[in-house]
Amino acid sequence: MSQINASASGTYAFDDQFKVNRLGYGTMQLTGEGTWGPYDDPNNAVSVIKKAVDLGINFFDTADSYGPWFADRYLAEGLKSASNRDEIFISDKVGQTRQGPGVWTPHGEPNYLRQQVEVSLMTLGIDHEDLLFLHRIDSHFSVAEQVGELKKLQDEGKIKHIGLSQVTVGQIKEAQKYAKIDAVENLYNVSDHRDDDVLDYAESQHMAFVPWFPLNTEKLTGANSPLAKIANKYKASPAQIALAWLLKRSGNVLPIPGTSSVAHLEDNVAAASIKLSDDDFKAITNLGVSNR
Repeated sequence: MSQINASASGTYAFDDQFKVNRLGYGTMQLTGEGTWGPYDDPNNAVSVIKKAVDLGINFFDTADSYGPWFADRYLAEGLKSASNRDEIFISDKVGQTRQGPGVWTPHGEPNYLRQQVEVSLMTLGIDHEDLLFLHRIDSHFSVAEQVGELKKLQDEGKIKHIGLSQVTVGQIKEAQKYAKIDAVENLYNVSDHRDDDVLDYAESQHMAFVPWFPLNTEKLTGANSPLAKIANKYKASPAQIALAWLLKRSGNVLPIPGTSSVAHLEDNVAAASIKLSDDDFKAITNLGVSNR
């Protein structure tokens, strides 16, 4: 395999001091079934994190609810010996509680959000969150209460950048009344890009857009499918084309494909070097579901 590196994906600047390679890594798969409990091979989980660093990934996405806590522990261990640790950017999330495999319950009570930030700092071994997402807006508390608490933590130096996850444009605008929002993390991929308006608004506001479930190709694949034909043209897999499509969509898009396999990780990073033509990009765009 030729030399591959996430730097081929281009960079995104969160501020004047921190610039990341756009193709990142998400830790969600480094847990047990249903994103619950420990991963069955913790040493492998740590090895995947280390390999990601070796491949030029310096943007890692995690959450306290992944496990809960287990993905954070593997991430902290994997980054511990990184020679470029000061150049690695972590996005974290709080605001989801877990009661078992596959169960996710939003909880935005301000004191709970503060507690989770404090515990995350200890678990990750850091003194501040580079980027902290409100994992979900909890309808039982106002946006002012939830985002306002994150703003307090930001003012205390415990959060550098604030983000929102799975939100509408209206919710982003409401949150902007109480804090500067620097990133949005929504479901978005080649099969489902119904949140085009959210991505476009984020771009207009110089917010990073982090698509979760970035490798979902659903029914677009198959031996004779249009996506497979385009993939063959680039001597790539449909998943690699899906990542290349995200990277071409907009300069503020930071895909975070997750995997527990080093081989799969290498395949994902190789997608950073694929440059789709404008015609192929448009053809792929028309395959998915959009609200446009």
